[in-house]
Amino acid sequence: MDLLSFELRRRSGEETRTLIEALPDILADGSSGGPSHYLVPKTLPVEPPDIPMEGRRSIDRVLADDFLTHLPDIEDGELRVIQETLTEAERKVSDQRRSVYEALEILTAEVARRYREGLASISELLDQ
Repeated sequence: MDLLSFELRRRSGEETRTLIEALPDILADGSSGGPSHYLVPKTLPVEPPDIPMEGRRSIDRVLADDFLTHLPDIEDGELRVIQETLTEAERKVSDQRRSVYEALEILTAEVARRYREGLASISELLDQ
């Protein structure tokens, strides 16, 4: 998301650095603030990893494996669509995470209740 936001700002003229020049700042704090103090080459050979389709994370399925290598060639409209798709995928992951934590809270409360009411004991578990 930060990379896409930076690229859109760069294209609109709000940012003068290249993505490669700003990358240390973007990765350091999730923003693309002031100029980088690192010496980064203007071009880097980037090859996407070979990742099998099955078992990939849902966020990986949102973008093609070679997305970053083609970022400069992607049209603005397509970048905005990709950004919206990533935002939606991020929302879904957050919803799933929230569901997991809600289930964890319910389970933790139930375990605590059982110990508090004497329905379970650590010594019984350790004897097994």
